[in-house]
Amino acid sequence: MKFLDAGHPFFRPLWRRVAVVTVCLGWGLFEFASGAPFWGILFTAAGVYAAWSLLYAFTPGDAENE
Repeated sequence: MKFLDAGHPFFRPLWRRVAVVTVCLGWGLFEFASGAPFWGILFTAAGVYAAWSLLYAFTPGDAENE
């Protein structure tokens, strides 16, 4: 089951994929600093999943096939 479709044309530019990962991880750190560990864990996990899906496992052919 895919929660994040890396093959969507929106994610074709590298800067958008990096921005999504950065925002998720940054917001997770902000939540930890604000004293909200539940939301910090949630957004950090989303950032790690986004990093894996959009940066590590991404293949350029995924976005071109659709």
